[in-house]
Amino acid sequence: MAASIAASAFFPGSPAPAPAVPKNGLGERPESLDVRGVAAKPGSSSNALRAGKTRAHAAVPKVNGGGKSAVADGEHETVPSSVPRTFYNQLPDWSMLLAAITTIFLAAEKQWPLLDWKPKRPDMLSDTFGFGRIIHDGFMFRQNFSIRSYEIGADRTASIETLMNHLQETALNHVKTAGLLGDGFGSTPEMSKRNLFWVVSQMQAIVERYPCWGDTVEVDTWVSANGKNGMRRDWHIRDYITGHTILKATSKWVMMNKLTRKLARIPDEVRTEIEPYFFERSAIVDEDNRKLPKLPEDKSTTAANYVRTGLTPRWADLDINQHVNNVKYIAWILESAPISILENHELASIVLDYKRECGRDSVLQSHTTVHTDCNSESGETTLHCEHVLSLESGPTMVKARTMWRPKGTKAQETVVPSSL
Repeated sequence: MAASIAASAFFPGSPAPAPAVPKNGLGERPESLDVRGVAAKPGSSSNALRAGKTRAHAAVPKVNGGGKSAVADGEHETVPSSVPRTFYNQLPDWSMLLAAITTIFLAAEKQWPLLDWKPKRPDMLSDTFGFGRIIHDGFMFRQNFSIRSYEIGADRTASIETLMNHLQETALNHVKTAGLLGDGFGSTPEMSKRNLFWVVSQMQAIVERYPCWGDTVEVDTWVSANGKNGMRRDWHIRDYITGHTILKATSKWVMMNKLTRKLARIPDEVRTEIEPYFFERSAIVDEDNRKLPKLPEDKSTTAANYVRTGLTPRWADLDINQHVNNVKYIAWILESAPISILENHELASIVLDYKRECGRDSVLQSHTTVHTDCNSESGETTLHCEHVLSLESGPTMVKARTMWRPKGTKAQETVVPSSL
């Protein structure tokens, strides 16, 4: 409303029609009207000087409540019809214009505190749309994620699959932002020429706490060499506000030929592409290198075996390389975990050893062996489980080990500055 008034004051439209004036005795209108549409007095039609004074004093207010204007002489109130309509006659009412501008500024001042645009940290606006950016002299990639309502589970926290998906997303965006993305799923241009793509062979993740709905997490990732024909990728997830560590993870990757579905060596051309981005740093210092079991064979009283059969991939579980996404294996592994563990414990760590890829026609079964451990220091009972995911025809797909802590137990939180 105020803006409309201001606009009309600056850009006056067609002049408003003059008010109706009664006709004279002969049915004719007066010979002259002043600029306000008031019939001019006969005695003032020849006095142009007095008309000018009238316009000059028209805006002077009445004083002392006397009902008389500052211009006492009534004959100055008339303007002869011979006065032409000039630019000055059509100027807007400045008092109305100033009132409109004041109204606009007062309204803006009330709304301004509601616009919380100031960043809580200087780098908050550097990743406005969540695309991520290269940091640390080009060796590290950083991206922020907001935990959505559809990413939380029954515990009102993000699931392990959600965090694992964040790891995968940052890995791909790292390759893309660095300008190394070919036409494959994370493949470099030289890899695409040779029908090669990356597959994960091992992964370990340690979860210190799970974020909640609305939390923002900050994910850092980087790569390094792993032997002659492998690559290592690490991640560090922290709470964006507090800096507390949420998850640390490391993984090992090898190359597979898209046509033969067999593992391949890293060509020199590919190594030349990726070596400039190698950064020798480990997210997890003490890695779990213990050997994982084949099939559950422990029949002791401290172990309990659980099996879930008939697991099949959906079309949505396949990635563009036409095999099951590695995060889906975690969901299948936990399918055979007893519900009592899921209700009373939370996953503290997981180690995965991927043996072979899974296609859309595969039928799998999940085995879980539960071991009970008693922590003598805290007196709390913790659990560790061994898992085997295999085809129902026999071959093993994935072997895993998980550690569980009672819900409500606080892990030893570490704070790592975002600059690292």
